[in-house]
Amino acid sequence: MKVGVLGSGDVGKRLAAGFAGRGHDVVVGTRSPGNAELGKWASGVPRKLRVGSFADAAQHGELLVLAVHGENALAALDAAGRGHFANKVVIDVMNPLTFANGVVGLFVGTTDSLSEQVQQALPSARVVKAFNTVGSPQMVDPHAKGPARLELLIAGNDAAAKQQVTEIVKSFGWAGTLDAGDLAAARWLEAMVPLWVRLGGTLHTWDHIWSVTRD
Repeated sequence: MKVGVLGSGDVGKRLAAGFAGRGHDVVVGTRSPGNAELGKWASGVPRKLRVGSFADAAQHGELLVLAVHGENALAALDAAGRGHFANKVVIDVMNPLTFANGVVGLFVGTTDSLSEQVQQALPSARVVKAFNTVGSPQMVDPHAKGPARLELLIAGNDAAAKQQVTEIVKSFGWAGTLDAGDLAAARWLEAMVPLWVRLGGTLHTWDHIWSVTRD
């Protein structure tokens, strides 16, 4: 499958390498495709992966991943060309985080979500919220100690799109997904992240994973 990943930070690189390592043809979109350090990273990925602009990634991908900083989300869609997202599954990994005065919070929350704003901006795309509740080290081949069954929280309006994302999640080493419901549930998946950040500071680790246990 052709995959376009918009974002070249830790999250974008982790997911891009995960897709490439499983045989997908990946283009990583960035504002600075000529960046030498990014090029060096890409050349070290043993499978098919290249770096380009946001538009290159969006045009290339049959499936697209949004992994830019939340405050840059809508600008990235404009740079990529919104028409390139039409009818495609779009995995939204972003969080609307703020750190005003050193306190983590959200610039969208409770009555809206960043995912819903993306869906409104891309009405024909099939947006699925996924991977936003875990740190980049655990997104591919999760290795947290604890419950044997690690499931990733997702949300979205399109059942077929969520099933496709579930298969991707499984290929990345997760046991499966937990479907939180339609895209309005992304409000609460995003709201979990400030607490995740606070716990990371308390636990002195960024490898912790939310887990739902049940009989």
